[in-house]
Amino acid sequence: MDDTFDDLLAANRRYANSAPRNFDGYAHAGIAVVTCMDSRLQPLEMIGLFLGEAKILRTPGGHVTPDALAGCILGVDLLRVDRILVVSHSKCAIASGTDADLARRINDATGLDANGYTFDADPDQTGRIRADVKLLAEHPLIAGRATVGGFHYDVETGLLERVC
Repeated sequence: MDDTFDDLLAANRRYANSAPRNFDGYAHAGIAVVTCMDSRLQPLEMIGLFLGEAKILRTPGGHVTPDALAGCILGVDLLRVDRILVVSHSKCAIASGTDADLARRINDATGLDANGYTFDADPDQTGRIRADVKLLAEHPLIAGRATVGGFHYDVETGLLERVC
């Protein structure tokens, strides 16, 4: 094996000395957040929560993918989640165009053929949030058991705005 990850393993050893322990895995604030994988977002901090208080599900664009849906169902039915936030954000690459646009950008950047790949890109962030909130709120394993809201995060100001 090469040493590509040695710096991260060394950092982990330092972290392990003070890592939180004895958590039970429940969302103690009753919150689940579906948001983007963008590294500018700090989901717990943006809503004033701490480790152990929420379930965080990150996907490209913050879309409710099948995996995110499964996580929300598990959160609601087994992990004490009673509120779900779906959070998009400004300056999101997934909202910058279509799948074809993203494939073209990858092709140009790498020379590799990404044509036909599904990224689930959608420039209509508001429409997508509304659809994702509806999907979650009406799902038979979530409906009536959790309140679902859609939000948009501004990466410049750090503020959340309620969309639906």
